[in-house]
Amino acid sequence: MDVLLINPYDQNAVKNGLGFISPPINLMYLGGALENANYDVCIIDDDLEQLGYKELSKIISKQGPNIIGITATTSSVKNALEYVKLTKEILPDSVTVMGGPHTSFMPVETLKSCSSLDAVVIGEGEETMIDLVSKYIDENNGKLAEIKGIAYKDGKNGNIKINPSRPLIKDLDSIPFPARHLVPFESYKTTQEKSSDMITSRGCVFNCDYCSSSLIMGKKFRTRSPENVVDEIEHLIDRYKLENIAFMDDTFMLNKIRANDIADEIKDRRLDISFVASSRVDMVDKNLLMKLKKAGLKTLYYGVESGSQRVLDLMKKGITLKQAEEAVKSAKEVGLEVLTSFILGFPGETLEEINKTINFSIKLNADYSQYSILTPFPGTPIYYELKRKKLIETENWNKYTVLKSVIKYEELGLSKKLVQRKLAQAYFKFYSRPKYLLKHRYMFKILVETILRAFILPQLNGRSPQGWYKTLADKSS
Repeated sequence: MDVLLINPYDQNAVKNGLGFISPPINLMYLGGALENANYDVCIIDDDLEQLGYKELSKIISKQGPNIIGITATTSSVKNALEYVKLTKEILPDSVTVMGGPHTSFMPVETLKSCSSLDAVVIGEGEETMIDLVSKYIDENNGKLAEIKGIAYKDGKNGNIKINPSRPLIKDLDSIPFPARHLVPFESYKTTQEKSSDMITSRGCVFNCDYCSSSLIMGKKFRTRSPENVVDEIEHLIDRYKLENIAFMDDTFMLNKIRANDIADEIKDRRLDISFVASSRVDMVDKNLLMKLKKAGLKTLYYGVESGSQRVLDLMKKGITLKQAEEAVKSAKEVGLEVLTSFILGFPGETLEEINKTINFSIKLNADYSQYSILTPFPGTPIYYELKRKKLIETENWNKYTVLKSVIKYEELGLSKKLVQRKLAQAYFKFYSRPKYLLKHRYMFKILVETILRAFILPQLNGRSPQGWYKTLADKSS
């Protein structure tokens, strides 16, 4: 075995709340790229399998990979490092690599926190991993200093070095489809059977204070061609008999011409598929929505984020409340289901403005709504601002679940308990409306289970789900 890729168990994942788990699309992309370069690859999704260290040790010993790559989010990085230690104990001569948004923004801290970790990938991983594997397996020289896009420990003295960054991949069509065959694809449980995620673009041209997407994948909006996108849709239908797809792009409809061409391509091939997509509220084109609906668009996701124009401006969101209202109205007139998201507790926000956000979310009357507490993830502009002002209460990454407060709200005129109480209140007020439950009866059980596990059980065992928007998006499709 050349490369073993591991998705660690994430105790904060949404499966703990709703029995939901999706395949690790980032590792499947890496797996596809490495296989295309003629390397033997295996993926262990321990978030699905929950093998435990003892059983995992047996598998690692048997496969004996040269390179071990582990992915992690901010909330799961601490647990992921335990996997790094385990693999290094079993195979001390192997190369351990970690990737993901957290390591991209905190490479030095991540390397310092674990003596068993050899290198971290910064940014896009496909070309970097191929380069790294090639250096170790084909050239057998292990010269990490020659690999762009990583930080590593110098074997001579253990000093941490950051190499030059790797240029972003220009031609996204050149990236092989995710290697879904490397995971037990049919075993994944979602709220909707026969569904999958897809990514059709990378990069974001906007500068929202709470988001780091443009810093990871670049400020330029890079896209796959409509033909390449629909080739993958057709592959998912033919091989996996899928009926529903969630496009996980930051802003699927940023390029309206491309979105229109994707709709045409789906129709021309007569594919029967339903899908979920995203749009900014200031980029809605009703004619385009009608065309996408005919191609299979079922649910549209809007990141509204606040019901206060002042707070939207603080966030550097670049939208207005009126645009949000018109965007929801347009989607509903076309016959689409709408999913909106909101952030509570943005620094500088008042209690009155939090209440405005909750009330505005109800006024919009979307089919589904997601709420979260402002979480200053490393890499986001708001993280560096709060860090400079010493307003971050903890950097215990396990608590960065978007359902817990990690900010010193008392110094901002609010309180930690108040913000968390408002989060629970938002869900209750939106989903417990009699008219709403009459229309979406199945949501009552989901509401009760989520509130229980997100806001009550964490007090007992420290576990809470995240990713509500994605679960509801799957359900709506």
